Amino acid sequence: MNKQEVYEHLARIYLDSSKKHTPKNYQRFIKPIIFFCLFLILSVSVFFIYSKPSSNSQISVILTYQPVKINFIFDPAKKEIYSLDLKGMDLRGFKSIGFLAKKGCFESIKLRVEFSNKFKEKGSFYITDIASNWKEYIIDLAKFKDISHWENIDKLSFIVEEWNVKTKKGFVYIDDIKLLK
Repeated sequence: MNKQEVYEHLARIYLDSSKKHTPKNYQRFIKPIIFFCLFLILSVSVFFIYSKPSSNSQISVILTYQPVKINFIFDPAKKEIYSLDLKGMDLRGFKSIGFLAKKGCFESIKLRVEFSNKFKEKGSFYITDIASNWKEYIIDLAKFKDISHWENIDKLSFIVEEWNVKTKKGFVYIDDIKLLK
């Protein structure tokens, strides 16, 4: 074999092997990869657009995940209480408390909502005539006038008192208790 034949032989080997790995074989992968990247970019941008809080949305801290039942039988008890231990929670940035409630009797029921702090201050607000169906109640924290220090809140209580109900027996459900900013 002379030099010319060797060069032609090597060129055939290299050129034939390079034809097997040309971009034409990879072109079938390029379009799906481009579509996947575009889909990923579009999905991420849609997520960020819709995950930003709007100007009228509220940030909340959920305090309970299950409905609470306050079952009262006022004989001899004078009040029934459900309390949440807030462990000195700082509520200075919050504006209101919200929850769902419904009663389990036909008579009128008043529910006392009470906050207490580490300084032994107690502020309460009465919800009058709890509905028979689930109803959302939102109370502005400014209505709890006897609390001056919101940085060390120990307890949130929901209280049914004998003198605030017409019947001596019944129950109140409370759900979705949250603090709203």
